[in-house]
Amino acid sequence: MQSGSMSLLKLVLLAMITRIGKAVCVLQGRAHPPELFKAGDLMLGGIFTFRTGFRGSIPTFQSIPMSPTCMNINLREFKFAQTMIFAIGELNQSPDLLPNRTLGYKIFNACGMSNIMKSAIDLANGQRTKIYEGNCTKSETTQAVLGHSASTPTMGFARIIGRFQIPVISHFATCACLSNRQEYPSFFRTITSDYHQSRALAKLMKHFGWTWVGAISSSNDYGINGMTTFIEAAQEEGVCIEYYEAFQQTGPIHELAKIVEVVKRSTSKVIMAFMTHREIKVLAAELYKHNITGLQLVGSDAWLTDHSLTDIEGHSILVGSIGFIVSRAQIPGLGKHLRDVQPSQFPDSQFVKDFWEYMFDCSLNGTANMQRMPCNGSESLHNIESFFTDVSELRFTNNVYKSVYAVAHALNNLFECKDGMGPFSNGDCANIDHIEPWQVLHYLQNVNFTTKQGEQVFFDENGDSPAVYELINLKNVTSGAMQIAQIGVYNSALPSDNQFTMNGIPIVWGGGIYRVPASVCSESCVPGTRKVLQKGQPVCCYDCIPCADGEISNVTAECLKCHKEFWPNGRRDTCIIKEIEYLSFSEIMGFILTLFCLSGVIVTAIIAWIFFQFRETPIVRANNSELSFLLLFSLTLCFLCSLTFIGRPSEWSCMLRHTAFGITFVLCISCVLGKTIVVLMAFRAKLPSSNVMKWFGPTQQRLSVLAFTLVQVVICILWLTINPPYPVKNMETYRDKIILECALGSSIGFWAVLGYVGLLAMLCFIMAFLARNLPDNFNEAKFINFSMLIFCAVWITFIPAYVSSPGKFTVAVEIFAILASSYGLLVCIFIPKCVLILLRPEQNTKKHMMGKSTEVKY
Repeated sequence: MQSGSMSLLKLVLLAMITRIGKAVCVLQGRAHPPELFKAGDLMLGGIFTFRTGFRGSIPTFQSIPMSPTCMNINLREFKFAQTMIFAIGELNQSPDLLPNRTLGYKIFNACGMSNIMKSAIDLANGQRTKIYEGNCTKSETTQAVLGHSASTPTMGFARIIGRFQIPVISHFATCACLSNRQEYPSFFRTITSDYHQSRALAKLMKHFGWTWVGAISSSNDYGINGMTTFIEAAQEEGVCIEYYEAFQQTGPIHELAKIVEVVKRSTSKVIMAFMTHREIKVLAAELYKHNITGLQLVGSDAWLTDHSLTDIEGHSILVGSIGFIVSRAQIPGLGKHLRDVQPSQFPDSQFVKDFWEYMFDCSLNGTANMQRMPCNGSESLHNIESFFTDVSELRFTNNVYKSVYAVAHALNNLFECKDGMGPFSNGDCANIDHIEPWQVLHYLQNVNFTTKQGEQVFFDENGDSPAVYELINLKNVTSGAMQIAQIGVYNSALPSDNQFTMNGIPIVWGGGIYRVPASVCSESCVPGTRKVLQKGQPVCCYDCIPCADGEISNVTAECLKCHKEFWPNGRRDTCIIKEIEYLSFSEIMGFILTLFCLSGVIVTAIIAWIFFQFRETPIVRANNSELSFLLLFSLTLCFLCSLTFIGRPSEWSCMLRHTAFGITFVLCISCVLGKTIVVLMAFRAKLPSSNVMKWFGPTQQRLSVLAFTLVQVVICILWLTINPPYPVKNMETYRDKIILECALGSSIGFWAVLGYVGLLAMLCFIMAFLARNLPDNFNEAKFINFSMLIFCAVWITFIPAYVSSPGKFTVAVEIFAILASSYGLLVCIFIPKCVLILLRPEQNTKKHMMGKSTEVKY
């Protein structure tokens, strides 16, 4: 009996399955209808958060959690949704895009992460309870999902439905992490990535000279990723972060209290606030409560223009805030559409009823709130001025508008595909009766069009839009009103130096001041100094010390070495040409030496004239008058060759001064040597049986002078031929001067010339010393001996003085040695004779010169 019952049951089940004939897909769980809905041939999904904040139970994972209770009305999000509806309405009336096809929409009002995720899955999967089709995978999938406004929720559902290749287009999710095509293969956005915003904010800091800033972000993916990119870009721009803190709006209160204490203790006056409008409200209220003023806030685009900021306590803290936001746009007809919204258009939407009561402060159709005056939904928003109906600052709203048109263009291109010319394998086109999500994704990736307002819309390989920002300034924030001014533009497509420009509009800074606030760890180093990092501190904290000798600093505060021919000025901010030093005729020392040179020439000429006038007298004729005149001539040349050492050295003057000095002095010493030999030979000639004078007569004297001089000439020729002297710029003796001097070329040649002069002088000195006591009344050897003593003393002391004297004093020492030795010869040899000729003519006789004869007594 029991076995028969089981068999009957199996037959009944088999009959039921056979009668149905098809498998059945059943939705698991409860379906939540969209907040706003309109049927169409092609459906677009939207996820917006019409209410800010929510209350929800903590999931226990033992039962299905209840939906969160959403709280405060967010007019901006509802405005986004209405813009989507407006754009779809425009497209349905357009004959150019999707002709003969209509677009519909499913817009979810989702608050809380779990609710947002469920809404996205509903859009991807559909909501029918049962599907009576053979293929259970077919569903009411939307062609694309628009939203969400926040990065973190968008990351959550874009990662999931991206696996099904359903396009997700966000108008406000800016996190740079969403550009990762591996994680988010179907994500697009009509707003710029935070990667560009963060780098633009770093350039902004550098532009205003803020090198010491604080950083606060929300502790979610948007804030952390955006701030990470900003910190990296700031370091590249030379901006230091004094502190970085993060918090969440719903986090514990002690975290916010800790941040306020950090701000109090900090020395930076600029705060980079990379967060959403929810966190900035909490932060501003807390700063206001602690009476912290004078801060300059730099904000991200997620909160700068949020109208709800006007409702918070402490909105005055936000006055003067600056930051980048998307460009402003105009959408013709949107204002009228927003003012024409009425509850009757959305009879199934509870939010629209709540919105209506909020806008008119009334009780719609006798709802439970009896404290408000009743209203019936026929009221008009045309008489209401509010953020919802204001279309003067359409920025993120325009991104929603562009998102709808981007999908429409992609679908239009899909439908216009011609067989054999399609983008898929074998030139296939999509099956328009069964469009696959991946096909829409392909066309959306390649979409490129221009809006009615002239704005080009396209996506790069990561689904990002080009980065163009407006720099704005919150000039005033009062209860219910916000005054915004555009003060600059940033365009990442331009060259790096031209990406950021200001338009010259006056800026209201934090605290209501009109001058740029300073926020640096250390003041800029003045020109002439350089930075020295403070131990254990960031690179923006440094001391300034003067640049080293030979270095300057001007703009970079880094010391740069001047070119070897330049030297820093007194302030060490400019390299100037080094002072050029050489012994010139115009300076006092050069003038005095020139005067002595010319004086020597004049005295020598006067002596020569005296000797010529008294050439027949015994004192002139003694010891060969020819040698006396030749000696006077050579002394004149010695005085004149001193002038070649004065003046700017040149190639010819360097060769002339040393060779002229060597040859003239040898000629001079040769004459003196000849006169000394004559004295000795004359004494020898008086001795009995002496025939010496015939071997050293006038001819031999001339030949000896010529021979001695020719040796020096040969030495000089060899010196000039092999390695002659040449002019050089001496930059070693003085660091701040260039000494123009003559390099010796061959040191051997120089010392050979000088040594030969010294050899002849020593030989002359020895002979004069031997003849000093000869019995003549006027023995010239005594004077020659004394002159040679002076000569040798001068040139022996010359060597150490020459080696140790710096710069032009080397030349002065050399000239002094020439003049001293020349004057020594002139004074010692010729002045006594001139005194005798002019003042004691009675002694200028042969008898007197020969002295009294010694009589021999027998």
